Amino acid sequence: MAFFGEKKKGDDFVPPATEQVVATDEDYEYQSEFQDVDRTHAGSSWTAYYNIVCVVAGTGTLGLPYSLRQGGWIGILILFLAWFMSTYTGVILVRCLYAKGNKRLSSYKDIATASFGPIGGWVVFFFNAWILVGAPVLYMVLAGGNLQHLCADTAGAIGDVPWTIICCAVVAIPFVFIKSMKEMAWMSAFGAGSTLAVVLIVFIVACIDKKSLPPVHHDNVIWDQFPIALATISVSFGGNAVYPHVEQSMTRPKDWPKVVSAGLATCAFMYFLTAVPCYFIYGNLAVNPIYNSIPDGVPQIIAIVLMTLHVLLAAPILLTSFALDVESMANITVERWGRVLEFIFRASFRILLICIVGVIACTVPHFDLLMSLIGSFSNCGLIFTFPVVFYLRLTGIRNKPIYELAWCALTVLLGIVGLIFGTIDSIKGLINAY
Repeated sequence: MAFFGEKKKGDDFVPPATEQVVATDEDYEYQSEFQDVDRTHAGSSWTAYYNIVCVVAGTGTLGLPYSLRQGGWIGILILFLAWFMSTYTGVILVRCLYAKGNKRLSSYKDIATASFGPIGGWVVFFFNAWILVGAPVLYMVLAGGNLQHLCADTAGAIGDVPWTIICCAVVAIPFVFIKSMKEMAWMSAFGAGSTLAVVLIVFIVACIDKKSLPPVHHDNVIWDQFPIALATISVSFGGNAVYPHVEQSMTRPKDWPKVVSAGLATCAFMYFLTAVPCYFIYGNLAVNPIYNSIPDGVPQIIAIVLMTLHVLLAAPILLTSFALDVESMANITVERWGRVLEFIFRASFRILLICIVGVIACTVPHFDLLMSLIGSFSNCGLIFTFPVVFYLRLTGIRNKPIYELAWCALTVLLGIVGLIFGTIDSIKGLINAY
């Protein structure tokens, strides 16, 4: 399945290259005439790894035990499939950036436009915007609720909405002033570390708590809830929307297949460490986020604080990826406007964007239902379906082995099932909630 980006006979894939480097290796053949992006100030592969883990892990970790409660133990199989499929599509999505002409494409939208014209580009832009703006909305809802919970019975208990507005103001500071993914390396590293700490806290406390719990119920499969569980699980690997910009920030783009594989494997490790033990211990009592299932006390408070910090650090990464797409489309560059005007236009747009995020977050505060809706409506398409369709469109079908085509078909099928049925169930849930 070419997880590691090897160039196969017959592919139209043109690997990244620069004017300064002319070399060949087992993964890529460098060609000086290919126009790559400017990587003069790009970061290391470790920076990209931290960005992936910070964006992908987090809220997905906290929601997986509840997803197993919805769908049963069969969710473990879906988690494995989602992990392998998202790794594959993460590799081929970036490969598509180099598959058209002699110049690297800049965004997910450009890939769609190269594949199916302007209509395809705008459809993907809509889905992409839903994730890159919708997920930060989700994060602001979670952060605001967490801070209100931490301040309960104190003067700081000012309400979910005021705390959500404060969180948006905090996120606006790095979002407005940080321009590229490389500059967010320290934020990503801290976010990834805080997620791992939360996973360990929940795992240890849940194991201790097992002795004092009443008997719980487990299901092998719950068919009527299976589609929405599938859609929610897909959120756990929802990083494709930012991958083009993360890869663009790398000094060594040939390391991308290894970086995305390592990043998603790290996330999968944390997911299994949370999902399996917590569903086994809490069963039908598992809630979303899972740290609300563990007993009140210092460990729960630490977990809530760390996860709040994580989402506040992950939100600017997603919003920056969306802002970079829009700013590129609007040609908001230093070369065109100069440093002062470019900063004014960029800051104005980003402040407006964070205000939109805040308004939506204060209006739709249902964390679990919103998480399911975002995953089913957009992530299933962006993670599973679109990369495969674009890859086959740009590089051809007949030059692929039959086993890879079968894998592609299964990946697309999983995406379509999650998209249709998960969206229907999520909308029903939102209607009932209101």
